[in-house]
Amino acid sequence: MIDSRQLLKTFARSIFRRIGLDVRSLNYVNSEDTVVKSLLHLVNPTVVLDVGANIGQYAKRIRASGYRNTIISFEAVPSVHARLVEAAAGDPDWIVASCGALGSESRNVEINISANTVSSSLLPMKEVHRRAAPQSTYVGKQTVSMRRLDEAIAGLITSEGDLFLKIDTQGYEKEVLRGASSLMARIAVLQLELSLTPLYENAPTFSEMVSFTEGLGYELFSLVPGFQDGRTGRLFQVDGFFSRRAMDN
Repeated sequence: MIDSRQLLKTFARSIFRRIGLDVRSLNYVNSEDTVVKSLLHLVNPTVVLDVGANIGQYAKRIRASGYRNTIISFEAVPSVHARLVEAAAGDPDWIVASCGALGSESRNVEINISANTVSSSLLPMKEVHRRAAPQSTYVGKQTVSMRRLDEAIAGLITSEGDLFLKIDTQGYEKEVLRGASSLMARIAVLQLELSLTPLYENAPTFSEMVSFTEGLGYELFSLVPGFQDGRTGRLFQVDGFFSRRAMDN
């Protein structure tokens, strides 16, 4: 018996190929949204800590996935922080912490602001990053305050419940973790941006970050491809998911 659906798929694929397109079925099992949704379901954290929130894209996605508990977002660039506050205004369980960077100590620091804002970093950008993403080029600098996460969170969370910590700070993830030492026992899941090749000066490599995180008592749960050079196909970054306990028991 002829499968009409398969015939339609074959016909459509042949049409697309004539105009130079190759249409394939994609497997979304290992997409960021799918992995995050799965971990949120397994852990059911009382709070998601969204470090490097930009204008709230991540928080909106986890809300769309069904997460209803507290989100606390952190953003260092004042102009971006203002937009983040606007984004969270209609959600009483989405808290935006005061504007500032997070690191291993409390002091004033100078942040490099990128044209696209999402690539802003406390670290100098490498040329390989600028070539692959010209829109990430730095266009200014601004002095901001930096705090430890375990200090910045004081008064914003209760003393009980598991935490989910996502850090996207453009090469500064290790320093943020160093500033969260008093929270580690409660953090069940880490989501970190990991670089396969350094995109920022003095940023740790993928292997260094995995080793450091394992030293904190976490095991690697999943990897999801991230920033890629569109000219060559080279993968620069992945999102690494780490759990404090086995999730398959």
